[in-house]
Amino acid sequence: MHDKRDESVATLIEEFLTARATRKPSPRTLAAYRRDLLTVALLVAEDATPPLPLDTLSITAFSPRVMRAAFARFAAPRAAASVHRAWSTWNSFFTFLVAEGVVPGNPMPAVGRPRAPLPQPKPLRGEDTPEELLAAVAREDHRQRDPWPERDVAVLTLALCAGLRLSELLALRVSSVTGRAGERRVDVAGKGGRPRVVPIEDDLDRLLATYLDSRARRFGARSLRPGSALLLDRRGEPLRRGGLQYLVDSCYRRAGIVDRVPSGARLHALRHTFATRLAEDGASAAEIMRLLGHASLASSQTYIEVTAGQQRAAVRSNRTNRTLAALVAGRGSAEQG
Repeated sequence: MHDKRDESVATLIEEFLTARATRKPSPRTLAAYRRDLLTVALLVAEDATPPLPLDTLSITAFSPRVMRAAFARFAAPRAAASVHRAWSTWNSFFTFLVAEGVVPGNPMPAVGRPRAPLPQPKPLRGEDTPEELLAAVAREDHRQRDPWPERDVAVLTLALCAGLRLSELLALRVSSVTGRAGERRVDVAGKGGRPRVVPIEDDLDRLLATYLDSRARRFGARSLRPGSALLLDRRGEPLRRGGLQYLVDSCYRRAGIVDRVPSGARLHALRHTFATRLAEDGASAAEIMRLLGHASLASSQTYIEVTAGQQRAAVRSNRTNRTLAALVAGRGSAEQG
């Protein structure tokens, strides 16, 4: 009878990744799992006496002491967030192995787990930038080979006014927009399998209807079947990750706001703008958490903290406060005299 305990760590990693694939994570997420697992496993293989190739390295070599040493080497050149992600991946891997009866226990609790810093919001810079972006993209640009402003505006507004992630936009179906007039909403397949409902206002509902009308003119009424992807490319095919990123980047260029998009944010800057404006308008962390589909309240709290900091900076820049500062400085000099 085949005993999984005799399999190499390389084989067990592939079995784990196959099992994770049934949850339908994105290809990028699976690639990150594989990279984290193989990088640390190679460090363990290098430290073995003598060093061993992964296809002959046994999982029994991965003791708490060995894992602590491997993660110490892994962490040296990397950011805390990367180490935190790798720790979580290895913890999931060993949890899988315990459930499969391959190992008796999980060594990861004995390995120091760094706290992952909460990412700071990266909204579009400039108070009126979102409005400038939408106005520019709504105009038909005849320099484009096949302009489709109705579709482009729909993409931007779903991110700016509903806070959707890139993967959530790609997962939308025509039937995802539901509800009676005045009670319209978007049913979102959220991150980590957490569905949520985001209410949409009449103006966004009308923009989506305009987009669907333009789509029917381009590709026929059959393209509006409920199970069809909501967002299409110019050939009538479902938008893909690269195409959606390129679309948003091209919208930034057409609006002339590339310099107001935080580095590394791209489409996420629109979602962050949605959340930041919610906080500025008085939404609570719990409300932001529900609307954005955050797993924890701490992620949502960062938007409120940033907004509080912006408010304090605005108060500090008030000319009257600068006058007070001069008065305080003058009084201090008089008392010392």
